Amino acid sequence: MSPSAVDQRSVSQLAECFEAEHPKTVLAWAIERFSDRIVLATSFQADGVAILDMAYEIDPGIRIFTIDTGRLPEETFELIERLRGRYPGLNLEIVMPQTAQVERMVSRNGPNLFYGSVESRELCCHVRKVLPLRRFLAPFDAWITGLRRGHSASRASTNIVEIDQNHGGIVKINPLAAWTQERVWDYIREREVPHHPLYDRGYTSIGCAPCTRAIELGESARAGRWWWESDGKKECGIHAQGTTANFDGELETVVGIESH
Repeated sequence: MSPSAVDQRSVSQLAECFEAEHPKTVLAWAIERFSDRIVLATSFQADGVAILDMAYEIDPGIRIFTIDTGRLPEETFELIERLRGRYPGLNLEIVMPQTAQVERMVSRNGPNLFYGSVESRELCCHVRKVLPLRRFLAPFDAWITGLRRGHSASRASTNIVEIDQNHGGIVKINPLAAWTQERVWDYIREREVPHHPLYDRGYTSIGCAPCTRAIELGESARAGRWWWESDGKKECGIHAQGTTANFDGELETVVGIESH
């Protein structure tokens, strides 16, 4: 079906109807509604493996993808292998940034450019995450994420069903939006879902290895992401409509394309 067949009014009604439903109910509807035109995204954090487990139980053949930025911790790949063993025939695709784009960015700005400024970090995220996601989602009518409102203030208004204007107006489904962190972990323990080993070492939000650390007592769950920044939004750009105005010129020069 065309994404235009799902307008803002119907999406808002669906979001309201699904607010009190179990995430599996939302997933079952989405998988039936969009069939082979839907894909599930995961970065293998707690929310991502929980939603993967639910979706696989409904449809073992559902298309799943993750973005390998080239800077992921080795533990993430170890978890991928554990998940492949747990879920036979797991239909997982690994999406990577374009090599030439990464090479130009690193040659011009250095391999650890993200420590230099918020703009440099956002440029790195854009090249390694945002652009690959944009390319991959282009053929789809809908995608599923593990976003929760409790992740951060910037995600507090996340709806269970949304129109994703960042990706051509396709439908974005966030079945766990209303769940708490505790409920996610209860589900993981009850179902014995394999989880990322870095959680057992004090990590609460896991991304690229150089940009993620364990948190200290009293810190927020996302304090370990880009911890050296004081003026950033703690978002990579995948789920937040951010401006690229501060690095548009650099992006075009480094990557050799326009940013939009």
